[in-house]
Amino acid sequence: MKNDIILAGVGGQGILSIAAIIGLAAVECDLALKQSEVHGMSQRGGDVQSHLRLSDKEISSDLISYGKADLIISVEPMESLRYLPWLSDNGWLITNSTPFLNIPDYPQIEEVISEIRKVRNNVIIDADSLAKEAGSVKAGNMVILGAASPFIDIPYSNLENAIRKHFGRKGEDIVELNLKALKAGRNFTGK
Repeated sequence: MKNDIILAGVGGQGILSIAAIIGLAAVECDLALKQSEVHGMSQRGGDVQSHLRLSDKEISSDLISYGKADLIISVEPMESLRYLPWLSDNGWLITNSTPFLNIPDYPQIEEVISEIRKVRNNVIIDADSLAKEAGSVKAGNMVILGAASPFIDIPYSNLENAIRKHFGRKGEDIVELNLKALKAGRNFTGK
């Protein structure tokens, strides 16, 4: 078993929470895990990315080579395009359809979505709307994780347990909201 995952988005969108939850679930499944992240500009609305490698064997490097990622999970559509050189030919791109308009010359969203659709294996989801229906637009990252969950070699129940651990100190209402958002994303993917 091996999953090489790139997480992408903009500061404040919860990319590192997604990484933490996948990491907790991986540990619960006794998988090896290596992670590298860049988030220095996150407080200024800059890009945030993480390489996350999971395996049932030892992992030597935390970085994913070009063309080797099994999955790109993106909470921002234009950021998903930035990491396409890493995606393998059979890899999946899972992204939010709602842009984070943090730059004055953001391209037309229709053009961005058109480029994403050129990727053979893609899931484009309006995570913000589904998160709002679940109880908070802030849970969009969990919707995205739910949509990506069928493509991660970790049982769904372990992702749920990881959400309980990660958000547990914030109270049961926050845990339930994030579980509901995760399920909404999973249901969207239909797997």
